[in-house]
Amino acid sequence: VQLQASGGGLVQAGTSLRLSCAATGGTFSGSYMAWFRQAPGKERELVASIRWNDGRTNYADPVKGRSTISRDKTKNTMSLQMDSLRPEDTAVYYCTASTKLVWEFDLWGQGTQVTVSS
Repeated sequence: VQLQASGGGLVQAGTSLRLSCAATGGTFSGSYMAWFRQAPGKERELVASIRWNDGRTNYADPVKGRSTISRDKTKNTMSLQMDSLRPEDTAVYYCTASTKLVWEFDLWGQGTQVTVSS
C-alpha cells in the first residue's frame, strides 16, 4: 500500500482548502491515518489524526476548530478540510498511516505544499 496526497496550493488567508490522501495498491487495514506538516526551519508536527476503525479524531491546538479530518473506508481515502487558513498554516503537508495496531506512523506519502498568503 502507498499513500498519495493531493490538494495543496496557494490560497489567501481566510479561505479554505481540502487535502486528500489515497491509499493505493491494496486495502488499508492499519489503525490510524494522519496529517503532519513541516514549515521551513521547523520540525514536522502532527496536524490531525483519525482512527481508521471508528473514525475517532484528534487535532493539534493550532488547527482545532478550523479543520476537519475524515476518512472513507470504502474508498481507502482520508481528507483534511482546513478553513480560515492563516499564513502560519503555510507548510508541506504529509499524509501518513500506521500499518500496525499502535500509534506509530510507518507509512508516508509525498508532501503537498500549502501556501497561505496574507
